[in-house]
Amino acid sequence: MINSRPITPPLNGSGGLGGKNYFSDRIERFKREDMTDWSSAFTLLDTMETFFDSHVDLLQRKLQRHSDRLKTKAEEALKMRDFSAAGDQLAENFEKEVKSFKLKVSSRMTKLASSWQSAKVVRTREKISFFFGVMSLLFSALMFGLAPQWVHIAYTVQGLYLLPLRAYIYKKRAWHYFLFDLCYYVTILNFLYIWVFPSSPALLVACYCLSHGSLASAVITWRNSLVFHDQDKVTSLFVHIYGPFSFTVIRHFYPNAEQRFPALRELPHLNPLHALVLSGGIYVVWQLLYWKFVLIDRREKIESGQRTTSMSWMLNNKRGVIGKALCSIPPNTRIPAFMFGQLIYSIVTELPAVFLLYDSPFWSGAFLIFIFSVSVWNGGGFYIEVFGRKFERELEALRKELAESAQARSGRSSPTDGSTSSLSRFTSEDNLPSFSPGSSDSSNSSPTLDMHPLPHIETISEPNFDGLQMKSKKEQ
Repeated sequence: MINSRPITPPLNGSGGLGGKNYFSDRIERFKREDMTDWSSAFTLLDTMETFFDSHVDLLQRKLQRHSDRLKTKAEEALKMRDFSAAGDQLAENFEKEVKSFKLKVSSRMTKLASSWQSAKVVRTREKISFFFGVMSLLFSALMFGLAPQWVHIAYTVQGLYLLPLRAYIYKKRAWHYFLFDLCYYVTILNFLYIWVFPSSPALLVACYCLSHGSLASAVITWRNSLVFHDQDKVTSLFVHIYGPFSFTVIRHFYPNAEQRFPALRELPHLNPLHALVLSGGIYVVWQLLYWKFVLIDRREKIESGQRTTSMSWMLNNKRGVIGKALCSIPPNTRIPAFMFGQLIYSIVTELPAVFLLYDSPFWSGAFLIFIFSVSVWNGGGFYIEVFGRKFERELEALRKELAESAQARSGRSSPTDGSTSSLSRFTSEDNLPSFSPGSSDSSNSSPTLDMHPLPHIETISEPNFDGLQMKSKKEQ
């Protein structure tokens, strides 16, 4: 059995108790063991510090993230508040800018309207209208003689300019219900036949009869006048006379017309009954549309006077035959009577085209000359009436001015009595021309001058006050 007791160290120098290294070894070992215990204690503290530091750091990070999230939300809330305030300010500024812009545009339009109505612009506009009206007449005559195949093109080009211009002007003046009349309906049908359906015999018959019937006769009915400087009168005459002029050229004077308008091959002659029924049917379609969309749907505006139609215009014209006839009809049956009367008028005015004009180039030309001469006669009456009245007003103003001047001078001194009496003789009604209306018709009437000679105003001199003063001094 092995002895378990520890071996007793020797005391000699080789390792016994008496040796000098015995206690030093013990002390060194104690020191090493003591240092080992402290180092283990430091290791535990480091571990605890690391543990708590990591948890504290994690908690600090969580708090930082939560703080950042709160800051972000606060900043977003502030930004939204600032944005809403800025948006309100921006909207307010935008509204101010819009109002300012509207005021500027309104003032600009007012200025343009006033300048457009100024005397200088009106004179320039009338000169331009006069120029184009005369040149259109000249070119139409030249095309008729030299190149008839260009007449329908000139008809289209002028219509594309004049009709939209009329629509704009009439809409501005609240006259646009006139644009629903038969003449514009027929003009659109004419353009459709010329450029879209040149092979349609039915459309050719309707356009030819209506153009030479209701359209051409409207020059007489509506008293169209050839007044070159008036754009409105030029447009009205164009609408009513250029349609029959174009279809007269297409029917009788267009070279090889069957190639450009194939419907002419099928219509060497017109069947009177077929032509009247066909054109009457086209007219009835227009009349029903006009009755529904104008006379019924917009009756309140027409009766209140906000809008004017051809019927209301004729009704207010008490001097005309149609106006007198409409006034004699009871109001509840006035619209049906007017529609029926227009149908009869349309059929009657188409009779010359059906029985005579379609087969005769001579009578077609004579018919156009007659219609055009009526417009020229009305235009001459307009010019004479307008300028005659203007001249009458100027003479009346001159007579009053001279009479007032004579009265003022007569009250200054007695030596001027003879001069003022002679001046008053010049301003008497016997020496000024008098005007007498030739007829009650406004377009054909013209003021006539009596045979009294006008005084030469420039020879009327003022009394010589210097000579009178010198004469009185000599007498003294």
